[in-house]
Amino acid sequence: MRTDVHRAWWVAAVTALVVVAAGACATTAGLLVTPMHREFAWSHGTIGIAVSVNMVLYGLTAPFSAALVDRFGIRRTAAGALSLIAAGAAITTAVSAPWQLIAGWGVLVGIGCGGLATTFAATVAHRWFAARRGLVTGALTAATVVGQFAFLPVMSWVIDRFAWRSATVALALIALAATPLAWSVFRDHPADLGLRPYGAAAFEPKPQPEPGAARRTLRVLLGSARTGPFWLLAGTFAICGASTNGIMWTHFASAAHDHGMPTTIAASVLAIIGVVNVAGTVASGWLTDRFSPRLLLAAYYGLRGTSLLFLPSLLAPTVQPGMLAFAVLFGLLDVATVPPTIALCREIFGVDGAIVFGWVSTAHQLGAGLVALGGGVARDLMGSYDAVWISAAALCAMGALLAAAIRKKTAAQPA
Repeated sequence: MRTDVHRAWWVAAVTALVVVAAGACATTAGLLVTPMHREFAWSHGTIGIAVSVNMVLYGLTAPFSAALVDRFGIRRTAAGALSLIAAGAAITTAVSAPWQLIAGWGVLVGIGCGGLATTFAATVAHRWFAARRGLVTGALTAATVVGQFAFLPVMSWVIDRFAWRSATVALALIALAATPLAWSVFRDHPADLGLRPYGAAAFEPKPQPEPGAARRTLRVLLGSARTGPFWLLAGTFAICGASTNGIMWTHFASAAHDHGMPTTIAASVLAIIGVVNVAGTVASGWLTDRFSPRLLLAAYYGLRGTSLLFLPSLLAPTVQPGMLAFAVLFGLLDVATVPPTIALCREIFGVDGAIVFGWVSTAHQLGAGLVALGGGVARDLMGSYDAVWISAAALCAMGALLAAAIRKKTAAQPA
């Protein structure tokens, strides 16, 4: 007997492809640092400014993306974000001054990627799934990771073979190719097709578009910022960004190159982290459906900090067993923090949980941006990233303590 696949799974699949296209931009920036430094003689700190702007705007866009989806729909939001990514990547190919890199990669790509951040994925999962939300959220987060890491060896090879501009052209083409697919498959709500969300017991009418998306987003921020759980979640996620996007995804290739490791090999190590990330993130989504998200977060941050503490001693011209063990452990923990963080936002802040998670994601990107800039400056001043790795490990220990302190409260309760 033939069994039809619920449309929600097709929407989730295309969402995964779209966030893969957006995610490819996140780690490619780390591969551009060394060739741009050589070609333009720009300092690591100067290049880090563009990366920092990218990450900060990514984070600032994310909460407004959730509200814009409520106002304009999934299709328009996705198509607009992909168009910005394509334009920014194309502009980056023609840069000759730092401000141009900031405008193209920092501003346009940053805003475009922010529009398709995990907040977007969380909104899709919330609209289309009543059951399996944790699993779907973990899978879509894993798709982001696939985009961030699966392209690394290919982009590294392209940069070595054809120079760095070819890699940014490829990113622009990937975003352009994903745009018509998203437009043709996405629907803004199951009710558009006369369907119930997957696992829902009853039909849910499509909510009316909400005017004042920006005002609603700011109103949610003001309300949630009056509670202690918001600041604990924001603090832990800022540390998450600092210890992943900020240092690992931006500076690992450059740090490994300082120790004599070829960039292509360093990119392969990051790709291993990305492959393991898929399993780690999906498993974290499964665990989030069954165990305390707060305790899961505390464990994740503690283990991540321990792994970063040992990383400086593992960097070498070749990949040794210790580096492989680090890649596997870090991969399991890297994006595993996302499903429990989303779950806590939903449990504590209810229907505003997706927008609250967007603001928490802003803290993630602010932490990432500060360390992306600070890591480059530290490398310029000290000639090494060792102090940055150790500082990131200390931050993760603090993140474990903050996560353990999170308690369930309603948004109306005072901190």
